[in-house]
Amino acid sequence: MRVAIAQSAPVYLDKRASLRKVLNLIQQAAKSGARLVAFGETWLPGYPAWLDVCPGAGLWENPCTKDVFAKLRDNSITVPGEEVNALSEAARDLNIAIVIGANERVDAGPGIGTLYNSLLTISEDGRLGNHHRKLVPTYTERLVWGNGDGRGLEAVPTSAGRVGGLICWEHWMPLARMAMHNSGEHIHVAVWPTVHELHQLASRHYAFEGRCFVLAVGLMMPTGDLPHELRNDVTSRPGDSRWIEHGGGAIIGPDSQYVIEPVFDREELLVSDLDLTQIDRESMTFDVSGHYARPDLFRFEKKDTDAN
Repeated sequence: MRVAIAQSAPVYLDKRASLRKVLNLIQQAAKSGARLVAFGETWLPGYPAWLDVCPGAGLWENPCTKDVFAKLRDNSITVPGEEVNALSEAARDLNIAIVIGANERVDAGPGIGTLYNSLLTISEDGRLGNHHRKLVPTYTERLVWGNGDGRGLEAVPTSAGRVGGLICWEHWMPLARMAMHNSGEHIHVAVWPTVHELHQLASRHYAFEGRCFVLAVGLMMPTGDLPHELRNDVTSRPGDSRWIEHGGGAIIGPDSQYVIEPVFDREELLVSDLDLTQIDRESMTFDVSGHYARPDLFRFEKKDTDAN
């Protein structure tokens, strides 16, 4: 089973140009023979790295931050919506499943005005198979995103196998992991801003615990993409990379060993063939949702609450 990671920078805070780029990358992945292609956290239209690297971005009533947030909100997508329709059409035309992170905007009904850090899974028939919202935004992220719900904590069938995903620090939430393990993942997409050492550890642990393949997907973001409204106080040190987000994409087997080792500081389509029978072999020693779950001793329950 051939899969791909599209380690590439979006056109920052420009959802229309980013959509054109993502459709081109999906075509490239399909031409490589991939049945699944994955993109990083909030790829549409980029991760708000300015929260952490621009001094004063989080100060109350900062007019520059308000301007940048307004641009982020205007360039966030709705689900369903024009961008999802375009991705679904590409998936159907190219016979490829897509997993992509996005900034999602609620435009009507309860929750109107809220942004979510979302992960969309579109199957090869063009169906939106899963719509997951990050359960708890991490630290400074809470300034821009709301809390998600439990509806997307599941794997969905695709021609590449059962595919699930979590967003960033959700990989340290034991019960979120258990919900995903119980859904029977063959391939797990772990999306991050950058897959640095700590994130690599979490991704490898997830593969070992879940006895599944993990596509650890990081974003690329050039320093020049930092919003000009907030960039004045950002200084570079000698030796600093031109990247704010460095990628680090990797593919990990169900034995926790790398199929593709992490790739940093360059945009690249990472492609690999996966032998899904390896899941069966590795399940001999540990099956987290099987007899190791001990349902006679423990009870697990997931509530599919609505974030709105």
